Amino acid sequence: MPKAYIAISVISVILSFIGGFLVANALNRSEVASLRNQVEKIGSDPATENSNSNSQTLSNEEIRAKIAEADASPENFAFQRDLGLALYRYSAMQQDTALLRESARLLERALKLNPGDYQIKVALGNANFDVGYFEKKNEPFENARKYYKMALDARPNDVDVRTDYALTYFLQTPPDNRNAIKEFETVLKDNPKQEKALQFLTRAYWQAGQGDLAIETLKRLRSVNPASPVIKELEELLLQPPTTQK
Repeated sequence: MPKAYIAISVISVILSFIGGFLVANALNRSEVASLRNQVEKIGSDPATENSNSNSQTLSNEEIRAKIAEADASPENFAFQRDLGLALYRYSAMQQDTALLRESARLLERALKLNPGDYQIKVALGNANFDVGYFEKKNEPFENARKYYKMALDARPNDVDVRTDYALTYFLQTPPDNRNAIKEFETVLKDNPKQEKALQFLTRAYWQAGQGDLAIETLKRLRSVNPASPVIKELEELLLQPPTTQK
């Protein structure tokens, strides 16, 4: 998610709830160390490993060296896949859109080698989603939808992927509330307790000028998780006139 925003701390709420592939700026040292290990294990040469393994970031030289190795072995599916996935997680944490695009390039190559790999399809959706979120551009969201659709064709009941698919409509500029609502409603048919879908369906109804449905959806969220930290903000939001209608 991300990602056309609405008022009342929406950004902080989205960052808290989009989940999975959007994270805070600050990196936990152990997380970065784990990612470094993943990158170094993929065709690593001990002679070229960075001696400063406790650093909070990977050096550009480390990253470029691994990408160059992948480019030199374009038919090595495991290399493309593993490096692409590790690079995706790292670049999402760093909010580095150039690196996100590099991860997507490797993953696209891997998908061509194995068109049935579900995790790659989802990761490509996620990488494009994050670029759209961080750069506030619609085209990456459109690309994300393409890959999410591939994943959903294989597993139509994956509610987490469908929720992110719905968010690409909700977060584009201007928001496509009609399609967002349709997809969130589909999610909730499969899992009526999916909190993220309930949260953003409430917002989508509100943006579309369907206040009664927004109120009803908020009630559903409250019944699922009365302690949800977004309930108060949504209650305040619904007291205001919507900023967009579509």
